[in-house]
Amino acid sequence: MKQEKDDKNTAQEQVINQETPQNEQNTQECVSDNQDIDQEIAHQEQISQLTEKCAELTDKNLRLMAEFDNYRRRTLKEKSDIIKNAGENIFKDMLPLVDDFERALTSIQPTPENASLREGVEIIYNKFINFLGQNGVKAIDTENKVFDVEFHEAITTIPAPEESMKGKIIDCTTKGYTLNEKVIRFAKVVVGE
Repeated sequence: MKQEKDDKNTAQEQVINQETPQNEQNTQECVSDNQDIDQEIAHQEQISQLTEKCAELTDKNLRLMAEFDNYRRRTLKEKSDIIKNAGENIFKDMLPLVDDFERALTSIQPTPENASLREGVEIIYNKFINFLGQNGVKAIDTENKVFDVEFHEAITTIPAPEESMKGKIIDCTTKGYTLNEKVIRFAKVVVGE
């Protein structure tokens, strides 16, 4: 009996010994598979992190390019405005001379003795006005126009002589001027109410 027991134990040990290498191999394969899965997960995480970082850098780059483009446009516009309106102060300082010429023309009586004087002042005045016009300076039209705060400055209001003149300019005391569509002096006007 003892012999039978020993034979059974030996047979079981042999079966176990034969199964053990296969179990060890299965275990090693499972461990290897688990390591491969862990490595794959780590690679996927790295890829997702790098993708996020790439997207973030692309976004920063696009924003920087847009900001630079806006800066370039803004500086070009400022430069063109400076060039366009470079003489604004000079032209502003010339406007009182135009006013003086206009006053001189209204004060010189059209008599035979003053004809040559008036003609000389008119020639100088017209040349001066042409020079200003060639450089973009234009008078603001006020005659029978509706009062507009963009171009006119009301110095006073008076009762309108007619109903149709309400809110319109009745008189202009000082001409206004624009330089390249920019107001450099507002027209001082009397408005009917």
